[in-house]
Amino acid sequence: MADEATQKPDRMEEECAVFGVYAPGEDVARMTCYGLQALQHRGQESAGIAVADGSTVLVSKDLGLVTQAFDEAKLSALKGFVAVGHARYSTSGAASSWEAAQPHISAIDEVLIALAHNGTLVNTEGIREQLAAEGVRFRAGTDSEVAAQVIGAITRKTHHLRDGIRFAMEQLSGAYAMVLASPDALYAFRDPNGIRPLCIGELPEGRGWVVSSETCGLDIVGAAYLRDVAPGEIVRFSAEGMTSEQGVPAGRRASCIFEYVYFARPDSVIDGQSVYQSRRAMGRILAREAPAAADLVLGVPDSGVPAALGFSEESGIPFTDGIVKNRYVGRTFIQPTQSMRQLGIRLKLNPLPSVISGKRLVVIDDSIVRGNTSKKLVAMLREAGAAEVHLRIVSPEVLWPCFYGIDTDTRDQLIAANMDLEQMTRWIGADSLAFISIEGLRESVSGVRHPGFCEACFTGDYPVPVPGF
Repeated sequence: MADEATQKPDRMEEECAVFGVYAPGEDVARMTCYGLQALQHRGQESAGIAVADGSTVLVSKDLGLVTQAFDEAKLSALKGFVAVGHARYSTSGAASSWEAAQPHISAIDEVLIALAHNGTLVNTEGIREQLAAEGVRFRAGTDSEVAAQVIGAITRKTHHLRDGIRFAMEQLSGAYAMVLASPDALYAFRDPNGIRPLCIGELPEGRGWVVSSETCGLDIVGAAYLRDVAPGEIVRFSAEGMTSEQGVPAGRRASCIFEYVYFARPDSVIDGQSVYQSRRAMGRILAREAPAAADLVLGVPDSGVPAALGFSEESGIPFTDGIVKNRYVGRTFIQPTQSMRQLGIRLKLNPLPSVISGKRLVVIDDSIVRGNTSKKLVAMLREAGAAEVHLRIVSPEVLWPCFYGIDTDTRDQLIAANMDLEQMTRWIGADSLAFISIEGLRESVSGVRHPGFCEACFTGDYPVPVPGF
């Protein structure tokens, strides 16, 4: 295992959020700001909004949370009827910087477009070199900027934006859910495997359309869910209404199953499946697969709580709130001191000794990636007086890195790829440790409207080939 001080956060980090609106007569900038706040859990490094008014596209973006990036003055200056927004967590290309923040603005002759992207592309290096040789200048160093430049290069030749989008979809490989604003229309398109989520909603009384990474983004602006953008589909929203075409043929369906485990908000619905009910089902299944003799069931906030309720229901062991989360400590730009950083998990989670002292605990968490957080959590619970700590994880062992928009390391930093279950249990310090089976995880999402998931982080079966791996 790599030295703890040099490791990234011990978590399957969120990817990004995208949001788009076509709604003449509405305050689309403010609507997009609300949508991004609902999706803030997907990215906290930067936020941006681009608005089109029929003749041009104006963008405003900054580092930090949505509420740090936008105030009343900035929102009031963004006038138009088309908007796209983005909340970023860096996974590929440049780290936190203003240039890497999205949406990306590109000029196609005299016309501006704004692109926002959730996911990671795996074949951009050769494309970047080719475009650079043709005189294209890159500022951000991200794969999303490469996508915007590819779209622009072909549109410049054909004078049809959908041709540029279609060509980009044919050339680019990996995971992408993208929204794009032209001066007079909104576009939404998704990779042929449907790896990252993207859904469509309609505003009341036919006032317009909304596109969002999750349905919780639709809910906050009062949009009714219509459907998901299909894999390989291009959807256009304009004065002509909502139109659709298949940009590239749909491939093997491979929606990210980790959305249900951790990434998505519990009140979201993805492909017809409630995220909250999936997590509750994971807990029930895990209680059957890996029972434990204990006095209390605790969930690690927030994603572990619905699963802990399910475990409690199935096992008959009482559920309790034994861990308090500090909801105001996040990925901000006020950096803690070294002494505060050493506190690690205590900055975010704190046990309740009056509840757990002397008790045998079943502790439910969503995943174990590098193991450091789990180790500190178990030590913290023991310090608070826990008699036993039985750790139960509602995802299978993370054995392989993700290349499609999730921040995981190479295999040498994944604890389950380097230790067996007994070694992991001993290293983390738990009395017992168990993971849900891949079959159990699939059972928990059996209500999904399609048959295919990306499970590469558990199985090593990558739906899109990764160059050099």
